[in-house]
Amino acid sequence: MTTIRLSREARPLGKSAILVSPIAWGMWRFTGEDVSSARARVEAALDAGITLFDTADIYGVDDGGFGSSEALLGRVLAEAPELRERMVIATKGGIWPGFPYDSSATYLAGALDASLTRLGVERVELYQIHRRDFLSHPQEVATALTRMVEAGKVAGIGVSNHSPAEVDALSAFLGLPILTTQPEFSPLHSAPLFDGTLDQAMARDMAVLAWSPLAGGRLVAGDHPAGALLAEHGRRWGVDAATAALAWTMAHPARIIPIIGSQNPDRIRAAADVYRVEWTRAEWYAVLQAGMGERLP
Repeated sequence: MTTIRLSREARPLGKSAILVSPIAWGMWRFTGEDVSSARARVEAALDAGITLFDTADIYGVDDGGFGSSEALLGRVLAEAPELRERMVIATKGGIWPGFPYDSSATYLAGALDASLTRLGVERVELYQIHRRDFLSHPQEVATALTRMVEAGKVAGIGVSNHSPAEVDALSAFLGLPILTTQPEFSPLHSAPLFDGTLDQAMARDMAVLAWSPLAGGRLVAGDHPAGALLAEHGRRWGVDAATAALAWTMAHPARIIPIIGSQNPDRIRAAADVYRVEWTRAEWYAVLQAGMGERLP
């Protein structure tokens, strides 16, 4: 029986020459004042072969305040600037507590400059609109993104939490490709399989960055049928349920890049074991159906 095998080879970030790892490290819980501890986490990700670092200006707002995750990464890079050459930095803007969304051209321009200042860099490889602002016309958003690229502050652009229709609307006013889409995706949140998100990504050659691939930890809590199947499958390949869950996500032909959120250096390094795992179609669909709580027709 043929199996689905995962590749550890770097791949282009959508329609670009930017090469990234098959796994990303998410920094929404990257907080604290201890730079040495923060640097250890960054280096653990690099040791695991992870080159794509996903952050946002809103990350850390509940702990260190707005922009604190970016600022912490900036302090790490100030202490160890050589790490920057090994990293592809993706950040996001468009969320502001209380508004809650603003993707006007003026706001996005200021948000990007503030992110660059906090990070201590002149350019990021990827800038994404974090969530759709219903009060900003997609043409205005497209103009803002285009100016970022033309100014040399951003190498490529993407979207997060956007529907296929919203991607189409934005793309209609762009003269450059949307490199990425970032949906929530896991066996417990399989909507992108059915709402056209993954189909559109494959058709447009957009990279898919999947957030919450462990369903907020529910897949490793041990009390969900899908988690039990993942734990069982992981044991067969010498990995834990969390690593098996990442492998499940990566087996999709859209070549999904799961964003891991652990802040434990050992757990971050363990992500490198994901490439051991293989899937048959029957095994993969069994996890999907357990996550959905129903059988496919």
